[in-house]
Amino acid sequence: MSKAFIFPGQGAQAIGMGKAFADTYPAARAVFEQVDEALGQDLSGLIWEGDISELTLTENAQPALMATSIAAMAALKAEGVSVEAASFVAGHSLGEYSALCAAGVLSLADTARLLKARGQAMQQAVPVGVGAMAALLGLDFATAQEVAEQAAEGQVCQAANDNDPGQVVVSGHKEAVERAVELAKEAGAKRAVLLPVSAPFHCALMEPAAQVMAEALDGVQFSAPKVPVVVNVLAKACSDPAKLRTHLIEQVTGSVRWRESVEYMSAQGVTDYWEIGAGKALSGMVRRIDREATCLAINDPDGAKAAAQS
Repeated sequence: MSKAFIFPGQGAQAIGMGKAFADTYPAARAVFEQVDEALGQDLSGLIWEGDISELTLTENAQPALMATSIAAMAALKAEGVSVEAASFVAGHSLGEYSALCAAGVLSLADTARLLKARGQAMQQAVPVGVGAMAALLGLDFATAQEVAEQAAEGQVCQAANDNDPGQVVVSGHKEAVERAVELAKEAGAKRAVLLPVSAPFHCALMEPAAQVMAEALDGVQFSAPKVPVVVNVLAKACSDPAKLRTHLIEQVTGSVRWRESVEYMSAQGVTDYWEIGAGKALSGMVRRIDREATCLAINDPDGAKAAAQS
């Protein structure tokens, strides 16, 4: 039995996430305190008692979700489970930063500051209303890619997230993405819907944000990971600190190859996937990718205790 620790991305945020960890485990509370200090912001107050629309702002959601994941890791450690219990770590988009922090590649303070910068850069890269994203449900990746290419018509429209065998997200110019929605329906998609996001992530329109992140990452210490990190843009493991830095820059405009990442881990013998942090969206994706996989969502103290006893 081999485990992978997987870390959620944007969309999993909820008011109150991580509070039970902080109330139960002093080490988990310390995670939130360190993130607040690193950002000079009462982010934990926003997470636990704030307004969901403010928490959902990209620059808040990204460090908030990471803090919740790392607090969950602190809870696991308090229950006797370290990151070395996993054969791999992986994260969905911003979750890759959580994975890198959990694996000891990045410090908690650096991770928080990088995600704040990443959120701001991604938000500012494209004026509001210019870009969009849409989920295409019921199409395989090759068909979704064809739809995106056909819809582009000289604009940007790319397959941004290959989430699972029946869910691909496209990203780009709003008009092109709207064309993709109609083309996807014609191609037999069960559903094709625009997503309530503030920017077109993981496509060529994010190039200004990639440049910002290249500068931000330049001054940050990267250490060798305690366990291999399965990287979004490669869909395979990497343990080279210099390459991990480069892949984070590529990730801003590159596709999140989640389906292939899970297929890779399963092929390496992973049978158990522990989703660490808020929500359980990734567990659903994993089950659709690998029907033999066992998933456990560690989003509260009960989850951490169950994981330690499994």
